[in-house]
Amino acid sequence: MSSADERTRRRQVLRALAAGACLLVVRPAAATPESLAAALRETFGDRPITPGRVKLELPRLAENGNVVPVTVTVDSPMTEQDYCERIYIFSELNPLPRVLEVQLGPYNGRARISSRIRVGTTQKMSAVAAMSDGSIWSATVDIEVTVSGCGL
Repeated sequence: MSSADERTRRRQVLRALAAGACLLVVRPAAATPESLAAALRETFGDRPITPGRVKLELPRLAENGNVVPVTVTVDSPMTEQDYCERIYIFSELNPLPRVLEVQLGPYNGRARISSRIRVGTTQKMSAVAAMSDGSIWSATVDIEVTVSGCGL
């Protein structure tokens, strides 16, 4: 085989590899409000989720969805008899609806968490608190994202 034939063959192989690589580009799963409802059902079963006792703080406009600051505060005395057991953050349109889960106990002092999360697109974000008495409380906030944080 001549060197010109080898170069031609090498180019054909490289073109085929490049075409195959283009076919392998994978997009994240499309999220829907139904996937949020399914995640809530999976986490809490049929227990009612009541609005109130939870304060969700995040910017109404996030320029970059990769690093959105979030704070959740739950109105709870945090005593051995009455405390917040878990705090969750759910998103309506992120590829994975359950964004964060934090376990607390009566010795935490305050039912308050702060973090930074990724937000895929403009959507509703919800914070949900599971209390020691079995009740579940929530708050929901709309957030507008100008640059996606989840590749959406």
